[in-house]
Amino acid sequence: MNAFQEGWFTEIGTLHDDITLSARVEKVLFHEKSKYQDILIFQSPCWGKVLVLDDAIQLSQFDEYSWQEMASFISLNSHPNPKKVLIIGGGVGGVIREVSKHPLVESVAICELDKVVYEASQKFLPFMAKGFNNSKYKLYFADGAQFVKNHQNEFDVIITDSPDPKGVAACLFENSYYKSLQKALKPDGIIISQGETFWYDKKLVSDMIKMCKTIFPVVDYAVSYVATYPAGQIGYLCCSNSPKTNFRVPLHKFSHETLKEFNLKYYTPDTHRAAFALPLSVAEELGVKWEVK
Repeated sequence: MNAFQEGWFTEIGTLHDDITLSARVEKVLFHEKSKYQDILIFQSPCWGKVLVLDDAIQLSQFDEYSWQEMASFISLNSHPNPKKVLIIGGGVGGVIREVSKHPLVESVAICELDKVVYEASQKFLPFMAKGFNNSKYKLYFADGAQFVKNHQNEFDVIITDSPDPKGVAACLFENSYYKSLQKALKPDGIIISQGETFWYDKKLVSDMIKMCKTIFPVVDYAVSYVATYPAGQIGYLCCSNSPKTNFRVPLHKFSHETLKEFNLKYYTPDTHRAAFALPLSVAEELGVKWEVK
């Protein structure tokens, strides 16, 4: 692993060669090298339980709800009738935990590459794995890039819950994968994918947006705060097969009572809209609108 000594874990150069992120380690709960990647779960006094894949922090108990909720509800609430959902990755359980709350969702397919991630999460990350305690999902252990090729014109929403574009996840950022996603969607289908951070990855984000504009009629980009992600912010690449889609205005607006019933901590109709309010210079460089309307 990058640096794991004297009671500290340090993530080195994941998104930028000159940047590190450190957390004190109380206890190592799980550490195993699977067929696909190095998997570490440790207890931190500040962040609670932390999942690390190939030396990069994936989530912490402290702030995981930001990504899980925003990836789920920006996509689901931008689609008129999101009955059938596919999650690429998601073996930890956080995205299915949120997706299954939506009243219009009828079925969810989850395609997780690494069974060891799923099993470790079941044992050590119960606050995530409880997402599997529902009857809406079917779990597949398979290569997500190959899975979408075999399921065309099938899904209303596809959420790619992936690590950064390195190692086994690199293929989930390629042109061929996004073309397969487009074909796996129904005519009005929507995708949302992990979109890095514009602070350190502006060129990558810009290139991804340009690429997606050659595949989808509607492409947009949103952000939310995630304290344990480099720069404290993570992006969401949003694409739709329907030219009528406006990601910036939720079609389904949850009331305060519903937000509490769903036990949401980050997502609201206002944070949905605000996620698309990018700094002017960033919006211009990425080629997206800065107005939210």
